[in-house]
Amino acid sequence: MTFDRIDLKILDILQRDATVPVARIADQVGLSQTPCWKRIQKHEEAGVIRARVALLDPDALGLSMTVFVLVEAVEHTPDWRAGFLAVIERLEAVRDVYRLAGTHDFLLRVVVADMAAFDRFYEELTAGVRLRSVNSIFALECLRAETALPLSARGAGIDARS
Repeated sequence: MTFDRIDLKILDILQRDATVPVARIADQVGLSQTPCWKRIQKHEEAGVIRARVALLDPDALGLSMTVFVLVEAVEHTPDWRAGFLAVIERLEAVRDVYRLAGTHDFLLRVVVADMAAFDRFYEELTAGVRLRSVNSIFALECLRAETALPLSARGAGIDARS
């Protein structure tokens, strides 16, 4: 799919605040409302816009512990991977899963209330699937977390915010 300057501006506005009214987006990108809305719909139908969500404050909800868990697979077969992914799907604390190249095979971002909750998570993970190794890195403080993608890099120098 190709994106012009207007598409990138629309997407940048929406990824930063999905509640911005179409009329305001259209004004900011220099379109009337109908063509702007049609572009938004096109991006939703194509899966470029995957969802519109509210970002919650984990501390306000008592979920103040973030742990990055590095997993090394015991084997590299389709059956093992399917079993691992099935276990991960059942563990609500897992927020992100990345398959890696290098020493470890997977990186999990886990969000829990406290050490006791992480211990329960760890027990469920290791009871559910055989692992060669598990290394946990506990975040002390989140200094920056971005949900917005760097669209200016995608647009070959286009500053999508301007």
